Amino acid sequence: MLLCINAVRHGLASGFLAVGMFALPGALAMYALAIGVSHLQTNLPPAVYALLSGFNAAAVGLIAFAAVKLAERAISDRISRLLVCFGGVMGGMGSALWYYPVLMASAGCATYIWDTSILQNLYVRTRARGHKWRQGRKIRNRRREYDVEALSNSRWSGESERTLLEKPLPEPPAVHEKDAGRCKEDVGMETTTDEKGQGGVVGGKLDAEKVRHEDVDDFDIPSLPWGIGVTILVGFVITFVLVIALRVVIPKSRIFDVFRSLYIAGTITFGGGPVLTPLLRDYIVSPGFVTPRNFLLGFSAFQALPGPGFNFAIYLGTLSIIHTAIPSFLGALITFVAIYTPGLCILVGFMSLWRIINGRKWFHSILRGVNAAAVGLVFAAVYKLWQIGYLTVSVQSGRPLGTDPWCVLVLAVVYTGSAWFGWNPPFSILFGGVAGVVKFAVVNA
Repeated sequence: MLLCINAVRHGLASGFLAVGMFALPGALAMYALAIGVSHLQTNLPPAVYALLSGFNAAAVGLIAFAAVKLAERAISDRISRLLVCFGGVMGGMGSALWYYPVLMASAGCATYIWDTSILQNLYVRTRARGHKWRQGRKIRNRRREYDVEALSNSRWSGESERTLLEKPLPEPPAVHEKDAGRCKEDVGMETTTDEKGQGGVVGGKLDAEKVRHEDVDDFDIPSLPWGIGVTILVGFVITFVLVIALRVVIPKSRIFDVFRSLYIAGTITFGGGPVLTPLLRDYIVSPGFVTPRNFLLGFSAFQALPGPGFNFAIYLGTLSIIHTAIPSFLGALITFVAIYTPGLCILVGFMSLWRIINGRKWFHSILRGVNAAAVGLVFAAVYKLWQIGYLTVSVQSGRPLGTDPWCVLVLAVVYTGSAWFGWNPPFSILFGGVAGVVKFAVVNA
């Protein structure tokens, strides 16, 4: 977003400069933190774990508040509300390479189908055919009753069966307008009548002609030829495939494995830093590059530092290669490039195509679904961080915050303070750390 705002106002060079100035101080702080953590002892004082648990509880409360605010903006109708729930539930069930992209693609297809009224029209036609079949069955049943009654009366009147069958049938019962349009009302559709009296479907609850994109203003994108944008996107896809394929060719190398993990994480992350953090735990901690204790220690300290959430990857990348032959500053630079390059390439590529796709209704429909599912992934991140937020001397890999009711109270207070009293994030994190230390001091007094 920072790149887009500055690029729109002052050009792409200004956008990249703004991103660098915003990310660099936090990245240097995370690099220094990684150097310091690498020299820590195996066990820290118990008060430090209480402090870190308080930090984590406050951080989860802040992320939960952010998720709710994002959901308020992303939810515009029933399908977007359903997709937020879908992203939250499914996001907590996996983190494979293909998993998040498939979730995003599914959400985009769902809103496209909904906005174009494909399923709604199919439902209307099916209901109309069923209604027509039921009316025909009623007519046939009445015809049989009429024939039986007429044949019974013909015995007394002397009419022959041939003469009786040649009589015209009674008129079918009239179908009221409200009954004919009931099936359309069930899915929230309107009916219209053209000049010839033909009825038709105008659209669903979210008319395809009124796809919501009021948050997307018609601003002026810097003049970047669309061919360059397509080249950037194609080049990025090629490098992404190569990074995955070279794992089989290149011998086992710590620096390449870390670069590959962070490059993939930066590519498939939707929803920003909160979603990236659990993903990094799977890609960096599970292979053994960083211990669970150091991961949680860095996550706790990172909450009080400035900068984007992706800077946490700088800390993990530095710790991963700090004991190898490669200099630590070079490892930090490699991880910085690995985590930021995918997002910047995709963003710049789409900015060059914005003039072409901005007016397309299908694009806004797909974007609405992807946005809703990405917000759901933030809720999934809240759950994943909740599961590892509580630290003690004996449990350094993390336990659920619910293990200690005090952490739950800190989380609730931070959420309430942020939502109702306007607490800023630094104050909330500081409050969580102080609350953790106070609880430890009272219990162990």
